[in-house]
Amino acid sequence: MSLLRTHRDFRLFWTGETINRFGTAISGVAIPLIAISELEASTFEVGVLTAAAWAPWLLIGLPVGAWIDRRHRRPLMIGTSVISLMLLAAVPVASSAGLLSVQLLLTVALLTGASSVVFQTAYGAYLPTLLDPADHAEGNAKLQGSASAAQIVGLGCGGLIVQFAGATNALYVDAATFALAALCLTAIRFREHHPTTARQPGAIREGIRLVAHDVWLRTLTLFGAISNLALMGYQAIVVVFLVRTVGLTPGTVGVLIAAAASGGVVGAFVGRRLAARFGDARALLLCELGLPTLALLIPLAQLSPALYVIGGFGVGAGVVGGNVVKSTFLQAYCPPDLRGRLSATASFVNYGTIPLGALLGGSLASWLGIEAALWITTAGVPLAASVLYFSPIRHRRDLPTDQMSRNVSICAPSELSRVASSS
Repeated sequence: MSLLRTHRDFRLFWTGETINRFGTAISGVAIPLIAISELEASTFEVGVLTAAAWAPWLLIGLPVGAWIDRRHRRPLMIGTSVISLMLLAAVPVASSAGLLSVQLLLTVALLTGASSVVFQTAYGAYLPTLLDPADHAEGNAKLQGSASAAQIVGLGCGGLIVQFAGATNALYVDAATFALAALCLTAIRFREHHPTTARQPGAIREGIRLVAHDVWLRTLTLFGAISNLALMGYQAIVVVFLVRTVGLTPGTVGVLIAAAASGGVVGAFVGRRLAARFGDARALLLCELGLPTLALLIPLAQLSPALYVIGGFGVGAGVVGGNVVKSTFLQAYCPPDLRGRLSATASFVNYGTIPLGALLGGSLASWLGIEAALWITTAGVPLAASVLYFSPIRHRRDLPTDQMSRNVSICAPSELSRVASSS
């Protein structure tokens, strides 16, 4: 029977996260359009604005992971939701007072990004404690699927809200979703056990060492970093491309982005089923190497906007399907007392390349032109999966099912050099 019917606390957690993703998708459309239409920002400035939201992963990602291992996670998620609510609501208030500027948007992006670092790290460590191990795969699939569905609706609504109510007013909706998410988290009855992990001076180094010395964690982390560099490279400039080069209205852009994002819903269900039928290692290659090749259709959107939708659909299906497989594996593979620092170390590398990708996309667009920049960054999406292809994953049907050892490296020197050479 479905977790959404039998597990009250997971249902609340799922509801809050889904509502939050809906609002975040709205602001994902609204903030670039605020910069483009109301502040006449350049393509590079839009890239910098996107980078600012992810830069905190580079600044505080590692210490946050070690810190969260010694804290209850749910209060942290509630607190950061409230902080994000206030920051987002401040933007339309500032606009009404005539104080809106690119600098203000950058500040809000940085601070909400810092809140997101705490929330996402706590989220990754909290979910496995909320569910029994046997329910992890179903829980991940439902969260990934609903997140993608919420993103679809949010992107479509975001474009329409921007067109009819204004870009800044759309952020009120995102602020409201953070309020609802905080209420859902507050209503959860499950109480975490008091963390037993003591403060350790070398906790950050231990997280880095464990990821670096474990062939499976290292491969997935390296792949995530390169993949996110390419993904954010094109996503940082694609709204500018669709508005200024293709000549679409904000409402149409929102609808097209929502249609493309529907691939994520398909991926959430396909990933789990592919893993069950072919093995999770093979499913990971199918999702991350096969479907994202459709990204090469995105720069051809001038010929037909439908090509953007097809390309974005393939990327969304592959990325979300792969995320379901990876999340289920990591939750089973990582010991509970290390999840916070391991999550933070992997996120530091994975998310740390996102601001670099946004800057890369904006810089390439300014230097070579937006179309050339799109060709380069979209080509990088399927190429990133070469890290998986030239790793031990290619030779296996399934990823390991036993928990990692925290004391002994499980990879041979030849495996270390082989994975490193694939980068």
